[in-house]
Amino acid sequence: MMFVVSLSYTAPLSDIDALLDAHVGWLKQAYADGLFLASGRKVPRSGGVILARGERAALEARLALDPFAQNGVARYDIIEFVPGMTAAGLEGLLEA
Repeated sequence: MMFVVSLSYTAPLSDIDALLDAHVGWLKQAYADGLFLASGRKVPRSGGVILARGERAALEARLALDPFAQNGVARYDIIEFVPGMTAAGLEGLLEA
């Protein structure tokens, strides 16, 4: 399955920035494990977005380990979808 995760900050950016290095380390591990496909900040900077694949339970467990979640500075909304079409070069997403 594929997922779009929308993170919304629930604390001041100073609190987010204090946890940013740990959050980036958490992201890198999720990429290394093959769970995350893309991620980045929202504009304006009110949170972030993650494109993920795998099982929902595994994603929810991983999100619970995010330093942002563990420190209560972000809320997570998960949208599950089945990709039906992609741009050239992203056809592998159809097999997710």
